[in-house]
Amino acid sequence: MPVSGEAAEAAPRDAAVLHSLDGGVSWITLNRPEVMNAVTPDQRERIIALLAEASADPAVRAVVLTATGRGFCAGADLRSARAPDRERVPGDVARTIRLGAQRLIAAVLDCEKPVIAAVNGTAAGIGAHLAFACDLVLAADTAKFVEVFVRRGLVPDGGGAYLLPRLVGPQRAKELMFFGDALGAADAERLGLVNRTVPGGELAALAEEWAARLAAGPTRALALTKQLVNASLDDDRAAAFAAEAAAQEINMTTRDANEGVASFVERRPPGYRGH
Repeated sequence: MPVSGEAAEAAPRDAAVLHSLDGGVSWITLNRPEVMNAVTPDQRERIIALLAEASADPAVRAVVLTATGRGFCAGADLRSARAPDRERVPGDVARTIRLGAQRLIAAVLDCEKPVIAAVNGTAAGIGAHLAFACDLVLAADTAKFVEVFVRRGLVPDGGGAYLLPRLVGPQRAKELMFFGDALGAADAERLGLVNRTVPGGELAALAEEWAARLAAGPTRALALTKQLVNASLDDDRAAAFAAEAAAQEINMTTRDANEGVASFVERRPPGYRGH
C-alpha cells in the first residue's frame, strides 16, 4: 500500500523521501509538500540509492515513485543549491548536470525492476522528466506536466531532449519545450506521455493494483523486456534482433520462464517467484 508518514521507514535524515516495502513493491515517496516536492541534492541521492537497492534486492519486484501533497515534483530546488566555493569555470555546469539530474534519470531507466510513476500533481522540469523516465505513468486528473526550462531561459536537462522525442516525436517535443505551456493530464494521456488518468482519489489504488500485478510477474523477464524496449530506438535492426535473442537465451535459464511454459502445458495459472 502507499507509504504514509506513520508507516514509512524514515529516519529523520530521510524524512524528505519516505520509503516502505510492501508485498514486493518498493514505495518511494517525495515528502516536501510545502515546496511542491522540489527536489534537493540529498533527495536525489536518496532516490538513486533506493532504486539501486531495488535492483539488487530479490524481495523487491516493482517500484512506485510518488509524492505527498499537491505536487509530484516542481523541479530542482534551486534554493537548496550550495554556493560555490570558487568562481565557476568552464566544465562546472556540465559536470553538475552529469552527476546530478542525469544520474537521477539514468537510475530510473536502468533500474532492473519496473518503475511506476503515480503523478499526484504538478510535475515540472526535472520532475516531469522523472515521471517520463518511468516505465508506466499514472496521473491524477488534476496533474500537470510543464517543460518549465524555457520560462527561465534554460536548456532542458535531466534527459528531457532524449526522453520526449522518443515518447511523442520531435515536433510535439519541440512544441512542449519551446513554449513551456502546462500540459494537463488528459492531454498528456492523449499524446502518450501518460498510461492512465484517474480522479485523484483513485490514483493510489490504481498504482497499488498495477504494482501488485508487476510484483506477481516474472521479474527477470520484465527486466530484460525493459532493457530491450529502452534500447530499441537507439539500435539498428541487427543490433535489436541480436539483443532480443541474447535476452531470450538469458531468460530461459530462469525458474520463472520454465514455470511459465509448464503452467501453459499443464493448463494452470503460473506461480512466479521473481527468479
